[in-house]
Amino acid sequence: MTPAPPQLTDQRIEILMGRLLRAGVLLSAAFVLAGGILFLIRHGHTTADYRVFHGDLSPLRTLSGILHGLASLSARAIIQFGLLLLIATPIARVAFSALAFARQRDYLYLAFTLAVLAILAASLFGANLR
Repeated sequence: MTPAPPQLTDQRIEILMGRLLRAGVLLSAAFVLAGGILFLIRHGHTTADYRVFHGDLSPLRTLSGILHGLASLSARAIIQFGLLLLIATPIARVAFSALAFARQRDYLYLAFTLAVLAILAASLFGANLR
C-alpha cells in the first residue's frame, strides 16, 4: 500500500513559499558575492576616473547578453545574473501561489494571483498598456 501524498494545507504552502524565497535570496546573494570577488580579483587594482562619465554600453542589458557573459565567466555578468535572480524570486513566489491556489481549487484567489502575475509579466517585458 502506497502512502497518500501530503495534503497541500495553508501551513504547508507557507513553509514551501518561505523555502522558495529563502533559496532565491541565498542563491542570488551567492552569485553577487562570487561575481564581486571575481571582479575584485581581476579589477581591484585599477583606479576609477570620476572626472568624466563613461556610459555603459555593455551587452549586460539583455538576458542573452547576461547569459553569454555568464558562460564566459564575466564578473559583471555573474553579478548581473545574481540581481536577475533576486528580481525573479518574488515573481516565482506569485507563480507558486497561483499553482497552490489552482491545486486547492480556490478559483477566486487564483484569478487575483494570475492578474498580479500578468501585471508583473507586462511590466517586466515592457508592455505598453495604453
